[in-house]
Amino acid sequence: MPVTAKICGINDPVAMQTAVSGGASHVGLVFYPPSPRYVSPPDAARLAEPVPADITRVGLFVDADDDAIDAVLAETSLDMLQLHGKETPQRVATLKSRTGLKIMKVVSVASEEDLARADVYTGVADWLLFDAKPPKDMANALPGGNALSFEWGLLAGKHWPQPWMLAGGLHTGNIAEAVRLSGAKVLDTSSGVEDSPGKKNPEKIRAFLAAVGALA
Repeated sequence: MPVTAKICGINDPVAMQTAVSGGASHVGLVFYPPSPRYVSPPDAARLAEPVPADITRVGLFVDADDDAIDAVLAETSLDMLQLHGKETPQRVATLKSRTGLKIMKVVSVASEEDLARADVYTGVADWLLFDAKPPKDMANALPGGNALSFEWGLLAGKHWPQPWMLAGGLHTGNIAEAVRLSGAKVLDTSSGVEDSPGKKNPEKIRAFLAAVGALA
């Protein structure tokens, strides 16, 4: 199975076109207002519209209520919701039923114990995403996109019924090691292809996707 990549936090047309032409399997739009990568529903709709059907359009939400999600879906065509907050399995199931979309639940990881949280989403979430848990004393920490990684070897040999992605501090220089240690088949990056938070660099996107393709 080849290794593929999701480019997350896309907020401008050039970055989106670069991700699409570079071979991304997933593209992510952030609907979490505190994030520097946030996009409004109208802007997201314009970004998502030209994405080919074979690329999964993912909307990232953090503990969003029904009204906030409905406002986005009223304007933006998405294929999957990425839940990056403290959403319970019941909330995941409810959103899956309400929206008819696939759901990816993020599990924040700092230690082996954190991986056990993934089990409660078995049979509920369609995908899992393992990201680095920000330390409690980190100033202005976001739920994700903090350019932090965790010990990838914690995932080695682990199996879940649903597919999963690896995120957290991934960039062109470390993805080969990340895949070797974790066994990941889908990599998710945001900060790793930016010049500064929220400012995507097309050349870095191209280089990242080329490096991922070379892992296949």
